[in-house]
Amino acid sequence: MHIAILTFEGYNELDSLIALGILNRVKQPGWRVSIASPSAKVRSMNGVVIEAQASLQDAVAADAVIVGSGMQTREVIADAALMQQLKPLDPTRQLLGAQCSGTLVLARLGLLDRVPACTDLITKPWVQEAGVDVLNQPFFAKGNIATAGGCLASAYLAAWVIARLQGVAAAESALHYVAPVGEKDAYVAQAMRNIGPYLPGAERSAA
Repeated sequence: MHIAILTFEGYNELDSLIALGILNRVKQPGWRVSIASPSAKVRSMNGVVIEAQASLQDAVAADAVIVGSGMQTREVIADAALMQQLKPLDPTRQLLGAQCSGTLVLARLGLLDRVPACTDLITKPWVQEAGVDVLNQPFFAKGNIATAGGCLASAYLAAWVIARLQGVAAAESALHYVAPVGEKDAYVAQAMRNIGPYLPGAERSAA
């Protein structure tokens, strides 16, 4: 099971790396989480350089893909060659998530047709210009597509992926691990209230 986090030049550390950390709380054979980038290394909006663990070609074949956000997302969608590499993304065969300005990438790929979305406040007008209704909430999913708005909502997106692929208990366990001490039950309950309604056949946590 491969989960790829698309991470571009100018990426937001909170969006890509929080998701990476939470998703890696799953300890199952064959479970792999990768930072996928168009180049061998990418520099964050705050100057943090990381090495890619997977290519874009690897990412579009993954079981789940999260599109991270950053300061240069509009440059990403203006890069025809790069966007062409992302064309194979397909919610009929994989889970697709987008964090903040990553929502703009899914919109430009035509994957949010008649699907409302979440994003950050700066990106909101650009997503609306792309013809997508933007919701005033941190998380929304329809079928195999999910979007999250606000850096710390990346935890919700990661938990949704885990819940879809490994079950609600695994998602709650991952969230419980990273939640602040003394607030763990409340944190997990809040997160599950946000993602629970979008989990087909899943029961929301009673915590």
